[in-house]
Formats: sequence, C-alpha cells, structure tokens
Amino acid sequence: MHVTDAAEAPLRAALQELRMRLEIPDHFPPTAQAEAESAARAPRIPAGDGEVATEHTLDNATDLPLFTLDPPGAQDLDQAMFLARRPGGGYRVHYAIADVASFVTPGGALDAEAHHRVATLYFPDERIPLHPTVLSEGAASLLPDQDRPAVLWEFTLDADGAPTATTVRRALVRSRARLDYAGVQRVLDDGTAEEPLALLREIGLRREELAAARGAISLDVPEQEIVERDGRYTLAYRAPLPSAAWNAQISLLTGMAAAELMLAAGTGILRTLPSAPDGSVARLRLTAQALGVDWPHHTSYAALLRTLDPRDAGHAAFLQECTALLRGAGYTVFDGTAPPPTATVHAAVAAPYAHATAPLRRLVDRYASELCLAAAAGHAPPGWVRAALPALPHQMETGSQRANQVERACVDLVEAALLRDRVGETFEALVVDRHEDDPTQGTVHLCEPAVIGPVQTAPGGPALPLGRRIRVRLAGAEPGREPVRFTPV
Repeated sequence: MHVTDAAEAPLRAALQELRMRLEIPDHFPPTAQAEAESAARAPRIPAGDGEVATEHTLDNATDLPLFTLDPPGAQDLDQAMFLARRPGGGYRVHYAIADVASFVTPGGALDAEAHHRVATLYFPDERIPLHPTVLSEGAASLLPDQDRPAVLWEFTLDADGAPTATTVRRALVRSRARLDYAGVQRVLDDGTAEEPLALLREIGLRREELAAARGAISLDVPEQEIVERDGRYTLAYRAPLPSAAWNAQISLLTGMAAAELMLAAGTGILRTLPSAPDGSVARLRLTAQALGVDWPHHTSYAALLRTLDPRDAGHAAFLQECTALLRGAGYTVFDGTAPPPTATVHAAVAAPYAHATAPLRRLVDRYASELCLAAAAGHAPPGWVRAALPALPHQMETGSQRANQVERACVDLVEAALLRDRVGETFEALVVDRHEDDPTQGTVHLCEPAVIGPVQTAPGGPALPLGRRIRVRLAGAEPGREPVRFTPV
C-alpha cells in the first residue's frame, strides 16, 4: 500500500501520528548505530570454529555477472542472481544472499536491537528498517559494482526446473546491474532480453508448473495506491508483473532447499503453516460472491487463485482477502536433541520451507543462512546460532504481531481517509461475517470501493443476513481517530 501525498498532507500526517501512537522507533540507539558504522568499514566475516576471515580470504565469485531485481529505487538489496543454461540440458542458478552475519556481532548492541525490531516495518509512506541504513542500504546491500560478502547458493536444475544438486558457501560477489520489475518485463516482452534475463521467465514458468503440481498456493496480491484527486482520496490497484512472480520462484527454490538442508542436518528453523480451516475457506466464498468472483464448487482454493487477474478490481480485492489464510504461519525449531518435528510443511508452499533469503529485512534469515552453511560443510552450527534458536519463534511471532498491528492500523486509517467525506452515504455490501454471540453485529464488504468494516443493527434489531447483499450507511470515518463503521439501511 502506497501513499502519493506530499509529506505535509493530512494522510501523511496521520501516518506519522500512528507511528508515534504505536511507539515505532524512529532512530537506532547510539551504541547500535556506532557498531553498524564500524562494521560497515570492516566486516568480521565468520570462518567457522570461532575464526574470523576477511574479504580477501573468501572464495572469490566476483566473476559471476550477478544482477538484482527489486522495486524501483530500492537500496536494501538482499539477493542477486545469475542464470545459465547447462550444455547437457537444464539450468544452473547462482543466488547470492546478503551476508548480514558478517556485519552483526552476536551479543552486541546492534544484535540486541535487531532482536527487538525483528523485521522491517512497512507503512504506506515509509519503512522502518531492521538494520541501520549504513548497512541495509550500504555496506551489506548487494549494490551494483561493489564487492560484497555473500552467502552464495548454486542450484543445478533439470529441464523441468527441479533441483538435482545444491551447494551453499560464503563468497565475495559483485553485482553488475540493479534492475527493476517493469524494465525487466519490458525487455522480456519485446524479446530483447539477454539470456540470463530470458531464463528468469523460462525457469520461473517451470517452477510455477512444479508448484501447481504440488498444490501450492500462489497469491499475486496487488499493490494499493492511495491517490488524491479533486480533494478526495481514491484507491487504485497496481497488479504485480509476471517478472516479480518469476523472481519469487527463485527465492522459494532457495527457501525449500534451505529447509531440506536443515532437516537433513537435524538442526534448523522452518517456516510452517497448517492447512486453512474449512470455516476460513467458507468465509472467503462469501467474499468472492460479494466481489463477483466466480468460484465453482468443484474448484479448489489453490486452483481458483491461478485463474484470477489482479488487474481486475474485484479479483484484486479478493486476493487481498486471501492473505487471511496465511496468518496461522509460525516457526518450528528443531535442534537434534529431540525427535524431528512432525509438522514441517508450509501449506501455501506445499513443502518444507524456510525463510532464508531476506536477512536485511527479517531477523530469522540470518540464522537460517548460518545453519545452512554449517549443514553444507558438515559442521555443527555455531554456538551463538544454537543458543538463539529456542527464543526465535517467540521473537518472530512478536514481530509478526507488531507488523500485523501496523498493517491493520494502516488499513483502518486509509479506509477512513477514503470515506471521510462520504459519511451518511449508502453503499451496496455483502455480509461476510456475523458474531455468534450477537447476530446484530458483523462485518460487511462493500462492493465499491473495496472496503471492509464492522456493521451493527440497532439494539434489539434483526439478525444480520449472513452471505446476503444489503444496503448500509456509513456511520463514521475519521482518519487516525475512528475507523469506518456501518449501519444497515
């Protein structure tokens, strides 16, 4: 979700008030900032067994013509890749991940602050980074034409895109180009892309076919842009480009390989998700009805998602609602001292999976990288990694709750901004939820704009007709003070 307002505009001011109310930090403690600046000048690259290497003793992979692919203007570049065709058939994928452990000393002030923040927080107008920008947008970022320490994965894929061999090691890398999705999509569509970029589409499509065969769930959730027009805010959807989905497939490939490595070694941390409960899917069917999404009863949830067009406003809103089914995800730790976990699968991936490709923006990925490096080398994990594992699931859960709170508050604020001048107007809506203990209260989904909000009939009034269309009146909407609320007409 993005806001295009000027910094002094009312919506931006309300977002700033929201950050203050949620006590979101606006700076790093001086000790953590000082550690980051020192590490940026002289990274301490772990070499195993408590030793410290230097950039000069790393495996030199700067000959690989890596490139990064991110949104325009991004500076915190976690991943860089190089794709090639194998002479005998199939593909070779090199995937470099920012080596954050080379810049963050375990037990130091910077490490403590990262454990406090857990993840980068995204607001519609700015982001609150996990690490100081001197690292996340500087010395640790895989910026072009800069030598950087990295965790370098190499995959050998067969002609169908399935991995037949995997290696991972520390290496010195140098990205050659910082690309964005629109530019890559343009050269892919007009046929002028060089082979490494052309292979992104080819490998991405192969990986998508394998995902569909597994029953994986693919959510092409569109970006929402809040634009001021004629003194009113309007909501526009921006559909993700196919190049973003193909890029995500390389990250998913790595996360699945990381999970396999850790499971084989007996120590690790997985990202797990149980299957969605039937009640959640039933609620989504009501939302689909409200938004005009055709969902045949014989079609599975995963199969339906592959038929949707995120450029369609109704489909876009439905995809946004589908993210609710991913909110039961958690982290599962295993350390070799107990039987392996029974729940290892991430239901959306339809396979074991680990967060391992975004260490600049997510705490757990730093630990996953170290566990995978140790497993690939046949070594025991570093002591600082094993010591941190038991607390990581709770820390990540706390961080996820904070991120969800931020997301919900931002949505409430933006919806109120969209509708603040329409209090008293009536809208077509569908009742998508009804409280079990009080059937006069529930939730409606407006047909236009794509807004969800609480609804309540008058005291002693009739029960809300779950799953049916009704007309509702907007009873209140004040950005930062009162979220949208409705009453039946």
